[in-house]
Amino acid sequence: MLKAVKRKRRQEERESVLVYGTPVNIIVGSHVWVEDTDVAWIDGQVEKMNGQDVEITAKLSKIYPKDMEAPAGGVDDMTKLSYLHEPGVLQNLKIRYELNEIYTYTGNILIAINPFQRLPHIYDAHMMQQYKGAPFGELSPHVFAVADVAYRAMINEGKSNSILVSGESGAGKTETTKMLMRYLAYLGGRAVTEGRTVEQQVLESNPVLEAFGNAKTVRNNNSSRFGKFVEIQFDKQGRISGAAVRTYLLERSRVCQISDPERNYHCFYLLCAAPQEEIEKYKLGHPKTFHYLNQSKCFELVGISDAHDYIATRRAMDIVGISEKEQEAIFRVVAAILHIGNIEFTKGKEADSSVPKDDKAKFHLNTVAELLIIQQLYRISTMYWDDKYGTHSVSPDVIANMRVLMTEDSNNAVSNSFLLDDDSSIPFSVDDLSKSMERIEIGDVEPPPLIRENSGFSFLLPCSG
Repeated sequence: MLKAVKRKRRQEERESVLVYGTPVNIIVGSHVWVEDTDVAWIDGQVEKMNGQDVEITAKLSKIYPKDMEAPAGGVDDMTKLSYLHEPGVLQNLKIRYELNEIYTYTGNILIAINPFQRLPHIYDAHMMQQYKGAPFGELSPHVFAVADVAYRAMINEGKSNSILVSGESGAGKTETTKMLMRYLAYLGGRAVTEGRTVEQQVLESNPVLEAFGNAKTVRNNNSSRFGKFVEIQFDKQGRISGAAVRTYLLERSRVCQISDPERNYHCFYLLCAAPQEEIEKYKLGHPKTFHYLNQSKCFELVGISDAHDYIATRRAMDIVGISEKEQEAIFRVVAAILHIGNIEFTKGKEADSSVPKDDKAKFHLNTVAELLIIQQLYRISTMYWDDKYGTHSVSPDVIANMRVLMTEDSNNAVSNSFLLDDDSSIPFSVDDLSKSMERIEIGDVEPPPLIRENSGFSFLLPCSG
C-alpha cells in the first residue's frame, strides 16, 4: 500500500523497475516518486508488498526511487544526484528555484528557469568580473559561465564556437540571449566604429529585432515570433570586430489576425504611442481604431510604456546605423499596414469590380497611397503616357521641369529609370522621387485612359482633397 496525496486505486501489475537501465529494488519502506496527472509527481512510501503483487496507485513501471540523502538545498549539478530521473530532476530544480537559484548545471548544460522578475544584481559588471576566466563549475551555475567557456575555447583553440539557447515559449530564451551577448561584448573590448562601439551596435540590435519580431502571447509578454542566429565575430586579439544577425520563421499571419488576449507585433503599438507630430504625420490614433489590432482587447502591457519603447527603438536604430531616411521609410510601411487593415470594399457597378465601402475606407485608402508614395509613382508614370499618347494629363511645364531634374540625375542606375519617350530612357533614382515631387507643383491630374477606365487600377488614382 502506498500513501498518496490525492487518491488510490487498486491495480496489479507484474513488471520490473528500471532506472536508466539499472534494476532498482522497490521494497517495503522504500521512498518513491509516483506519476500524477495533476502535479506531475508525488512522493510516498511503500507500506506493503506481496512479491510482485503490490497495492499501489500507479503501474510499478511508473514508480521511481527517491533519494533520501539529497541535500536539503538541492545540488548545483544534477549529475551529482543519486537518481537522474524526471521526478528527481524536477524536485531538485523546484528546491533551487524556491531559494532564488534559477540556474542549475547538468554536466556542461545549463538549465535556466524563468524567475518572471528582474534580477539585475546577478547580471551587473561585478558579476561579470567574477566569472571572467573562472574555471567552469568553480562558481555557482550562471549563463556568464557558459559564455566564458565558449569564449576561452575560441581564443585558445582558434576555432569558432556556438551556444544553443532553446526552450518553450516563455522559458526566457530572449533574455538569456541578451545576457550572453552582454557578457561577450564585455569580454570583447572597445573597438570603435564611427563614434559607436561595435559591442554597442551588437547589443542595440536586440530592441530593434524585438520591436518588429516580438509580440505578447498568452504565456509571454515579449515572445519572439521568429528564430534568430546571432554571429559575433572576433579578431585574433579576442576583440569584437563585427556581427551578423540572421532571422527566420517570422509568424506573418499575426500581422492580419490575432486572438484575445494576445497582441500584434510591438512596432504597431509603439508607433501609435509615438510623439504627437508622428501621429499626425502618419494619421494614426489609438490601437483600438485599427482592425489589425482591435481583434484583441489587449492594447497595453502592465509595467510597459509603448511611448518610452518607441523612443528607445528609434535610438537603437540610430546606434546600429539605420539612417533617418531609412527609419522614415520603415515606419511609413508600418503605418500603411495599419491603414490597409481598415480598407473595406463593396461590390461595384461593373462586373467583378469592387469599390471602397464608404468615406472611412476611402480615407484609409488615400492615406496608404500617400504613405507608400503611390501617387508620386503614378504621376511620374503619367508623363510617359503624355509623350506617347498625348493625354495632356500633366502640363508641359511640369514635364519640362521633371526632364531637367532627371537629366541632372543621369548618373544613377539604369535599373531605376522611367521611360519618358518612345526611344530614350533617362535614368532616375527612386530614392529621389519624393525630393523631386517636392520641387514641382502639381495640381489635379487626369489619369490615362487605361487606368481611368479599368476599376482594377482604382487604387492608383490621385487622392481627392
